[in-house]
Amino acid sequence: METSRRVVLSAGMAAAGATLAACGGKPEPVVTPTLTPTPSPSPTLTPSPSPSPSPTPEPIEPLTGRPLTDASLLKRPAVALKVPNLKVEQPQVGLQEADIVFCQVNGFAYTRLCPVYHSSYPKAVGPIRSIRPVDIPLLSPMKPVFGNTGAADWVLAYADKHSGYLERMTYLDWRGTGAFSVNKDRLYRANGRTEYDRAIQAHPAKMAELATRNTKAPKPYFPFAPRGTEASTSVGEKAKTIEVPYGSAHKYDMSYEYDKGSSTYLRSQPWGEHILAGGTRVSADAVLIIAAAWEMGRIGYGKHAPDPIVDIIDAKGTFHYAHGGKVVKGTWKKGAVNKRFSFTLADGSPLLMAPGRTWVEMPAPSADLRIT
Repeated sequence: METSRRVVLSAGMAAAGATLAACGGKPEPVVTPTLTPTPSPSPTLTPSPSPSPSPTPEPIEPLTGRPLTDASLLKRPAVALKVPNLKVEQPQVGLQEADIVFCQVNGFAYTRLCPVYHSSYPKAVGPIRSIRPVDIPLLSPMKPVFGNTGAADWVLAYADKHSGYLERMTYLDWRGTGAFSVNKDRLYRANGRTEYDRAIQAHPAKMAELATRNTKAPKPYFPFAPRGTEASTSVGEKAKTIEVPYGSAHKYDMSYEYDKGSSTYLRSQPWGEHILAGGTRVSADAVLIIAAAWEMGRIGYGKHAPDPIVDIIDAKGTFHYAHGGKVVKGTWKKGAVNKRFSFTLADGSPLLMAPGRTWVEMPAPSADLRIT
């Protein structure tokens, strides 16, 4: 075949060439072999280690920030109550067990309190009085049971408009259920009739038991640090005494004195130390002062006189936070009625509050606040 002939001829010519070269006496050329480079081994890829999962935060009591030691607390609601604060309405009952107490303007030189209970339900709290409009945006983020003795028609209408956040228990509607009782020792006569405004008491545990809508635990209300030593006040300025005026010329001040022995702030009112029934002086682990504008007015329509309207919905202002004998300050903001406050320090970092019981004072922005 043609292919075979070519192979034979090629082989013969190659042999003849070799013979001629050998006979000619010339050295054979040295052929330098071409080296084929050995391919470099592919690098072995070492997989990156999977990131460690973030540690799960330890559960806390939602209104104090303390470590949760009783899981049953997460199965019961917060209970908020209205308590008067005039001298003639003293002494009060049950304030020291509150996780948070709000002190609000109640006219041009008076205040009213709103203690909130969750980590502990005292046997009784009193006296109990009527709602103020600012209670609705203050309490709605907690979705509490809310005990009171009523309010102006327009205030009740405003509260009921936000009934998705507040389960209102008013004395006249709930008497006889165990939610309220009357301390007969505090009844008095005026204008020919028996007055109950200093005698009605509330029973938080029974209120929580009777609740049908707001039965779950609140979410954390404040931005708590894991420990007091990690609170923003660890680098704050001195705050041994605090004076919060609600009237002119410091004639109606709520004040605090830091007690190093108990690491708490001891509270006083215009007429002296704040002493409860039984002789206990009111104290707080921390004091938060939220300056908020207010004016007398009405929301919506309804009967009865105007009440203080405190501007904290979709608003902002200044705050001071004291703990451990030190204070920091910054700006607060709040959105809709059911949104919590946010707090930003003067350097732009978020406020971190110490775990514990907090009293919240709410004076006007023009108040001559004194902290020394």
